[in-house]
Amino acid sequence: MIRVFLSFCFAILVSVHVAQAQSNQDIAWVQIEAQPSLTIAQSRAQIYAQDIQDVNGFSLGGGWYAVALGPYTPADAQQVLSVYRSEGLIPRDSFLVETAAFRSQFWPVGANVLNLPSQTRPQLGTDGATETVTVVEEPQPDPIDETPREARASEAELSKQERMELQSWLKWAGFYNSTIDGAFGRGTRGSMSAWQQDNGYEATGVLTTRQRAELRSQYFAVLEGMDLQLVSAPEAGIEMQIPMGVVRKADTEFPFVHYDATGDVPAKVLLISQAGDQNTLFGLYDIMQTLEIVPLTGDRSRKDKSFTLQGENAKITSHTEVTLKDGEIKGFTLVWPKGDEERRTRILGEMQASFSRTDGVLDPAAGSNAAQSIDLLSGLDIRRPKMSRSGFFVDTSGTVVTSSEVVQECTRLTLEGDYPATVVATDADRGIALLRPVETLAPLSVAALRQGEARLQSEIAVAGYSYEGVLGAPTMTFGTLSDIKGLRGETDVKRLALMAQPGDTGGPVLDSQGGVLGMLLPRVNANGQQLPENVSFAVGSDAIRTLLDENGIRSANNASSGAQAPEDLTRIGSAMTVLVSCWN
Repeated sequence: MIRVFLSFCFAILVSVHVAQAQSNQDIAWVQIEAQPSLTIAQSRAQIYAQDIQDVNGFSLGGGWYAVALGPYTPADAQQVLSVYRSEGLIPRDSFLVETAAFRSQFWPVGANVLNLPSQTRPQLGTDGATETVTVVEEPQPDPIDETPREARASEAELSKQERMELQSWLKWAGFYNSTIDGAFGRGTRGSMSAWQQDNGYEATGVLTTRQRAELRSQYFAVLEGMDLQLVSAPEAGIEMQIPMGVVRKADTEFPFVHYDATGDVPAKVLLISQAGDQNTLFGLYDIMQTLEIVPLTGDRSRKDKSFTLQGENAKITSHTEVTLKDGEIKGFTLVWPKGDEERRTRILGEMQASFSRTDGVLDPAAGSNAAQSIDLLSGLDIRRPKMSRSGFFVDTSGTVVTSSEVVQECTRLTLEGDYPATVVATDADRGIALLRPVETLAPLSVAALRQGEARLQSEIAVAGYSYEGVLGAPTMTFGTLSDIKGLRGETDVKRLALMAQPGDTGGPVLDSQGGVLGMLLPRVNANGQQLPENVSFAVGSDAIRTLLDENGIRSANNASSGAQAPEDLTRIGSAMTVLVSCWN
């Protein structure tokens, strides 16, 4: 209700400015949809009109129909665009247009807010009587601003790059489907004629200066409000186009110059600049992939002197490209909201085409480093795993036993944060998962599974990453074996008197001799029961051995060597324990 009330108040405010816009003849519109069917466009206009005011429908020419909001002053149109997009009332790719983009009005029925010429035509009603119907006429083709001869002369002055741009604009508009080569042959001339015809001009096959400007305006309409500017950053030695309508320079933290979002479009631009060689470039390639702004899903490409990173998730699409030249590493990152692909692609193309190197690179001391955190890198959030738990090696090739809890709904699994792993098998009933590294690892030690039951009330210890990798190494938690069965008499579960942390889950439970008597299970409070903090459970070594045998993995058995000192248990447990991380 609050949101509806605010939208209502906002509509009243805008309506005051509409009158000003019309009196000043300084009018702008918010185009929210375009449809190739009049029936669909009418239906969509009706749907939008149920929730928001100022809904209009206009013909665009070429068989396309727009649903738009207005009329407003340009300032009010920008405000409407920002507020309605943030509230989710209109699509995120809505944009501002001028009145010249529209032709006859089809919604609301009978409306003519553009004040186009109309004529009265008699028609027969259903009872045979004559009715008078007012019909808004389609505008007639505009008088040509240049003769064909003059148009050819102005066209002849275009550079090859300008001719290729013209073909690109025609291709975007759907009139050209051949190679962008700057050669105006039969295909290009035909596409020009088709564009002229659909836009109310005489189909000569040669665009006049004004027509080329109109085609360009159509192409760049989606960039209204982006305010692309050629920005020079002498401290980084970079010059390029940046959408300053949605970002502004924030701060500098070596090796990045940050441009952060200023409004409802959650965009970000980074300029990347540092001195270095190929090793530095490859190191940056690895570091960039640890950042939240470079999602895991996407193409990666690394060459001898350059790399590109693309990533996307449910919220953002990210593009990074960096090159090494003359001992200087320079590049940029564009982060854009997911679902606004046409505008993102267009802005990215402008940034790529305008990127240029100037003298100098960022000073390694650049930046205040005011926000210091192990979760930040040069002012950027480091990607954190969805969950990290513990596991332990069970053979010399690096196969790992861990809790099935950590392998659920993961985009990627890693061992020790760096080594990708895949799931070999799971035993969901007992909570065990078996992982294998993509590349063979050589663990310091492997688990020796205990045979037979341990003595009740004997000392045990759990090796695990108690704080999910924050400390960088496993810790040991000591306790006692309370029972060789679960609370309901389960023979494959052991009850422990132990103060374990969530990160310890999946870690090896060692007996006093260093043998693995089980794997620590996650704490589960079932049926509303809250267990004491010092009560934990482990799945026994026999269940682990059975899963290994089923998957052709031969497990090592513990040979009794007498009770071990706490420091020796710590050494044994740490050598076999591994951090298991689930990433999304």
